[in-house]
Amino acid sequence: MFRFEDPIYLYLLLLIPLLAIIRFVTYRSQRKRLRKFGDPRLLKELMPDVSRWRPGVKFWLLQAALALLILMLARPQMGTKISHEKRNGIETIICVDISNSMRAEDVTPSRLDRAKMMVENLVDHFTDDKIGLIVFAGDAFVQLPITSDYVSAKMFLSSIDPSMMATQGTDIARAVEMATHSFTQETGIGKAIIVITDGEDHEGGAIEAAEAAKKADMRVYMLGIGSRQGAPIPIPNTGDYMTDNTGQTVMSALNEDMCKQIASAGGGAYIHVENNSNAQDLLDQELEKLAKKETKATVYSDYDEQFQAFGILALLLLIIEVCLLESKNPLLKRVSLFGARKKTAATVLLLLVAMSVSAQTDRQFIRQGNKQYRAGNFANAEVSYRKAIEKNNRNPQAPYNLGNALLFQNKDSAAVAEFEKAAKTETNPLRKSKAYHNMGVVCQRHQMFGEAIEAYKQSLRLNPHDDETRYNLELCKRQQKQQQQNQQNKDNKDQQKQDQQKQDQQKQQQDKQKQEQQKQEPKMSKENAEQLLNAAMQQEKQTQERMKKAQQRPQKRSIEKNW
Repeated sequence: MFRFEDPIYLYLLLLIPLLAIIRFVTYRSQRKRLRKFGDPRLLKELMPDVSRWRPGVKFWLLQAALALLILMLARPQMGTKISHEKRNGIETIICVDISNSMRAEDVTPSRLDRAKMMVENLVDHFTDDKIGLIVFAGDAFVQLPITSDYVSAKMFLSSIDPSMMATQGTDIARAVEMATHSFTQETGIGKAIIVITDGEDHEGGAIEAAEAAKKADMRVYMLGIGSRQGAPIPIPNTGDYMTDNTGQTVMSALNEDMCKQIASAGGGAYIHVENNSNAQDLLDQELEKLAKKETKATVYSDYDEQFQAFGILALLLLIIEVCLLESKNPLLKRVSLFGARKKTAATVLLLLVAMSVSAQTDRQFIRQGNKQYRAGNFANAEVSYRKAIEKNNRNPQAPYNLGNALLFQNKDSAAVAEFEKAAKTETNPLRKSKAYHNMGVVCQRHQMFGEAIEAYKQSLRLNPHDDETRYNLELCKRQQKQQQQNQQNKDNKDQQKQDQQKQDQQKQQQDKQKQEQQKQEPKMSKENAEQLLNAAMQQEKQTQERMKKAQQRPQKRSIEKNW
C-alpha cells in the first residue's frame, strides 16, 4: 500500500502547470519577435548552432525535478499495516504480584521494580512466542490478554502499581486460576504460567490451583523475589513504614518453602530472583524445554519512507539539466542523447540507483521516532529508536533519544543504561552533558543522591553554563544532607529507645528490692489489713461492672492484612 504522510504539500504541484503556461506564453512572444526580423527558415539557416528542442527539454527537466522535490516533501511511504505470520513458539502468562509487600526494598531498587525489569528482559528475549500479563494482590485481573505484540506488553507493564488494586493482600491461587483460563484453545503447544511474588500467600489454595493447572498441561513457574530475612514495607511519599494492627512495623520476608511447594505441584521450577541475571538465564533454560508449535500471529508494521528514491531522481535530473547546453556543440553533433533506446536505458539505470539507496537509514528511524515522541507515543518512539540502533549502533543520538522515551514510560533503569551508552559514544560536549544531566535526574528521583551528584558534576564539567544542572546539583546536595539528618534522627530515636529500656529495667530492679524490703518489715495491724481488703473488694466490683458493659458492646472485626 502506498501513501503520503504529509499530503498537504501536494498542493504545490499546481506550480507545474502554472510554470508551463508562463513558459508557453513566453515562447510564443519570442517567436513573434523573431518573425519581425525575417523569414523563420532564413533565420534558422543564419543560426545553425541554435537548437529548437534543447530549451524545451531543459525546461521540462527542471519541471520534473521540481515535481519530485514536492513529492519528497509529502513523504511517500510504502508498506502494509497488518501482516499475518506463522510463528513457532510457546504461550506464556506472567502473573505479577502488586501487593504492598512488593514495595519492600531488600532487592534493588524494589521488589516490584525488579520484577518489572525481569519481565521486560523476558519480553526482549521472546521472538515467536505469545505473552499475556495478569496482576494480582487480594484479587486478580488480566492486564494484557495473550498477544504477540511485545510493544504493548512493555507499555502495559510500565503502568502497573500497587495502587491499582483496591483489595490488598496476596491471593496466588486466584492468579493461577485466572491464568489457566487466559490461554488460547491451541493444543500441543507449551503453556507456561510464571508467577513473580514474594510468597506471602494470605488466602491459601495455591497448591491446589497449581495441581489443576498441571492436569490441564500447563506448567507453573515460581519466581521468588525478596530476601529471606525480610524488610519493612515503605509507605510512598511519607518516609514511614507499614504497621500491623498492634502498631508493630511489618517485616515482609520471602516464603521460599511455599514457592517451592507451588512450583512442585505445578510441574514447574522455583527460581530465586536476586540482583543479577542468574534468574533470567535459569528461566530461559526452563522455557526452552517446553514444546513449541507453529501458530498464526498478526503483526502490526509501520510504513517505510520512500523519499530517498525521489531525491536521487531529482538530483540526477538537475545534473542532466546543467550538463545539457541550449546551443549545439559541433564536436558532439553525432552524439544523440535522446534516442529511444538510450532513453529506456537511462530510465532503468536511474530506477536501479534509486532502489539501491531506498533502504531506510538510522537517521530516518530517528526522525520517525522524534515525530512519535513529540506526539506522545513513547512506546512507538522506543521501537523506532531501537531500529535506528540496529542500523547504526555508533550513532549517539539514538540511545539518547531512546533513554528519554524510556524515561517517560517509567523504565528508569533501562533509561540510565541508554544514557550511559550515549555518553560513551557522544563526542559533542553539549549533548554529552545532557546525557549526564538526565542520568542525574533519574538517580535523584530514586533518592540515590550520591550517584546523582556525581552525574551532575560530570555534566557541569562538560557544560559549565548550564544553570538547570547547577540548580539540580545544589538541590540534590540539600536532599542528601536532609536524608543524612533523617537517618541520624532515626538512629538517635533508636538510642533513646534503648536508653528507655535500660531505665525500665533499672526501675523494675528497684521495685523488686522494695518488695523484698517490705517482706522483711513487721506485719501490718488488723485495722490496716481490713482497710486494704475493703479497697480490694471495691476495686474488684468496679472491674466486674466494666467487663459486663464491655461484653454488651458489639465486637469490632479485626483488621485483615493489607500487605
